[in-house]
Amino acid sequence: MCMDTPAIEFRNVFLSFDGHQVLHDISFVLERGEMLIVTGVSGSGKSVLLRLAMGLMTPDSGQIFIEGREIENLDESDLLDIRGSLMGMVFQEDSLFTGLPVFENAAYRLEEHGWTEEEIERAVAEVLRFVGLEGEEQKFPEELSGGMKRRLEIARALIGWPRIMLFDEPTMNLDPLAALKVLDLIIRARDVNHISSLYVTKKIHEFDYLGNDKTRVMVLKDGRVAFSGSVKEFKSSELSAIKELVSLDRQDHSKDPYFADPWDKDRRPTEMILCSNSDFEARPCR
Repeated sequence: MCMDTPAIEFRNVFLSFDGHQVLHDISFVLERGEMLIVTGVSGSGKSVLLRLAMGLMTPDSGQIFIEGREIENLDESDLLDIRGSLMGMVFQEDSLFTGLPVFENAAYRLEEHGWTEEEIERAVAEVLRFVGLEGEEQKFPEELSGGMKRRLEIARALIGWPRIMLFDEPTMNLDPLAALKVLDLIIRARDVNHISSLYVTKKIHEFDYLGNDKTRVMVLKDGRVAFSGSVKEFKSSELSAIKELVSLDRQDHSKDPYFADPWDKDRRPTEMILCSNSDFEARPCR
């Protein structure tokens, strides 16, 4: 596959439910290694867009491409192959298997796709180190905190290192410290592993932390693209759709544990986003 081919492309996508237009003429490109933050008020079509990208829904019209391959008319077996080999998704809802321990939750995708036991053990160990759950392999979800559960969901989506990740409000209902750990993982996946990602959120205070030259923002309003640009352009925009989003965030985030630069070398060891290790490129600090 040509590396110039976008990770995801939507061309003039329309979708309606029971005569109600949910998405109207949506077109955008997610480049390789890029993060596109998708935001908007509730009901603007953000989560629907992710499900279309995964092939879990089919548009009424328009085209959707995953690494250059048009997907809206593929059969389920071809879609499963694309999801299994190229994509991972962290859903808004809790999707862990409560009857399986951490190791088996993380390994689930690989077992479905015929990996050997040795390959699975190596991949699970690697991804659990990445999300900071090394040593927790035999615990069940009910024994984990909310933040640890979310990190396990990210581990399950990242296992095998898919080239594309979809995040549906991954920090929802997490306290600021737990949310920060999740954002650090997402930034590491983007900057170290060069994973392309669609990141859906209404938390506009996260944008500065996530933002870099590989990050763009797209605002949906009433199922249409109301804005597309950099984080800086988003912050300076006078568009009504953006002002509405800003007005809905009434919390004081001045004491949230965010940093101007996630890669700041002055962060204390327990706060660092990256620890170097000779046998693993990106590993959480202990």
